[in-house]
Amino acid sequence: MKNCAIRRGRLGLILLAALGLVAVLRPYCAQETAPVFTRMPDQVLIIDPGHGGEDGGAVSVSGQKESDLNLAIALRLDRLMGFYGVQTLLTREDDRSIHDPSAGTIREKKVSDIHNRVALVNGVENGTLISIHQNSFPSHQYHGTQVFYAEEIRSRPLAQGVQDLVRQHLDPSNTREAHRIPDTVYLMNHISCRAILVECGFLTNPEEDLLLQDETYQQKLAMVLGAGYLQYGDIQEGESLI
Repeated sequence: MKNCAIRRGRLGLILLAALGLVAVLRPYCAQETAPVFTRMPDQVLIIDPGHGGEDGGAVSVSGQKESDLNLAIALRLDRLMGFYGVQTLLTREDDRSIHDPSAGTIREKKVSDIHNRVALVNGVENGTLISIHQNSFPSHQYHGTQVFYAEEIRSRPLAQGVQDLVRQHLDPSNTREAHRIPDTVYLMNHISCRAILVECGFLTNPEEDLLLQDETYQQKLAMVLGAGYLQYGDIQEGESLI
């Protein structure tokens, strides 16, 4: 077991280094350039930036909207995965809600939005959902990324894998473990595919608030999420990461 853990850690480093190189090279690559190879061709990674539009989500101590941070990280993840030939689907690509036109009040729009996200996710064959959010708490002392799951067999291993990569490559002091999400989180408890929800950090912690707004840190978060997805897929398919 120890050797397996060491191997996973080394492979994670290799993958993260590769993803980092991709991020550096992207501005110099033509948009039409196809990926050299395709990863998990029968799978679709659904990237869900939480909130949007009238629903900005939580607000940080510096006044930053959660929805904007979620989208920034999601777009970076989408670009990274494109270089690996991973099929992706974003639930939103800009600052908007995906509610029905008939929704009038803010509450109606929120309800319609979440139902439409569920329908979108459940309509994708062989999908895996990564829903991106930010945390908040009345006390300013709490910080750190935490990953949640609803379904045990397929989703829990992915959630714990991402949580481990966070500890290995972003924050060695992060002692959090992947946890089952409360039944009150509608999206995660009404979809049928493998899924994780990532609370990237606490907007109520002043230091983490500034960190989450940093583009370099957003890129690192996207790299960890992408590495977790690819690593889980390779383990499932019995393939090598390199």
